[in-house]
Amino acid sequence: MRAMVLTAPTRAETEPLQLQQVERPVPRAGQVLLRVLACGVCRTDLHTVEGELELPRLPLIPGHQIVGVVEQRGEGVSAVEVGERVGLPWLFRTCGECEFCRRRQENLCERAQFTGLHVDGGYAEYLVADEDFVYPISESLSAVEAAPLLCGGVIGYRALRLSGVAPGERLGMWGFGASAHITMQVARFLGCEVYVFTRGEEHRRLALELGATWTGAPEEQAPCPVDAAIVFAPAGEIVPLALRAVRKGGTVALAGIHMSPIPQMPYELLYHERVLRSVANSTREDVRNFLRVAGAIPIRTITQRFALEQANEALLALKQGKVRGTAVLGVAG
Repeated sequence: MRAMVLTAPTRAETEPLQLQQVERPVPRAGQVLLRVLACGVCRTDLHTVEGELELPRLPLIPGHQIVGVVEQRGEGVSAVEVGERVGLPWLFRTCGECEFCRRRQENLCERAQFTGLHVDGGYAEYLVADEDFVYPISESLSAVEAAPLLCGGVIGYRALRLSGVAPGERLGMWGFGASAHITMQVARFLGCEVYVFTRGEEHRRLALELGATWTGAPEEQAPCPVDAAIVFAPAGEIVPLALRAVRKGGTVALAGIHMSPIPQMPYELLYHERVLRSVANSTREDVRNFLRVAGAIPIRTITQRFALEQANEALLALKQGKVRGTAVLGVAG
């Protein structure tokens, strides 16, 4: 099969992925073989190829926002059928035994494995996945439209929930890329006013198009305090700005898996019971709940399509802030 393979981490400007012919995987007991239709290009993929995340293995095929068709079932598989269209997100597998799994916090599993990091991901024509960690995908969305829901959508949904914002309240968002443009639609569905802080003029236009109450640069001050905030941009210097904008008792949720250092800041930004919290991965329950909500809204994903062999181009466009919505590799179909 064809795959875009990382052999050594390097900057996106140097085309870190190589198009190779590699062995097609074979599903083991409890696994399915997926023919990949589409795979979203996530900022986590960028952190992976540039070596900002510790890489458990090389060579590696990135990609973890995957929509595919079940081509083959391993021994004992009964939950999915051959020919069924399913999605595979970032969380590939958990141990089911550690204290976090027992507490229903499997997103914090001590031995979790992640798609496109511990195991080969979706920048390829085929991959294998555990039947317990794939999800039916509605036929109302094309594969390219559905792919961004499986990470940007799910993580944004978890961040929105952990921010504590209530229906009708004011939500601040710093950064407006793949995850934020989906999360905003959920917030608007809840009746929230959304205030978007981003440098890109095109991103501001998209935010207003999707119903933002106000947009401005990250350093600007909104016309009123927000009740909760989500920081999507991986820039630590934004954290004090978000805390400054949040009312007393409000929460700032950090949605990224990687962030530059948070600078020293005065205690009064955190005082008055403001909360600063990270958002780590997601659970299977998050995915199932979000896909139900996405279908009810229904979510409209803004995508920019690339071919599989254009994965380097997609990653560079993402790094340079030139993607409107989400970059998606259309692999087949």
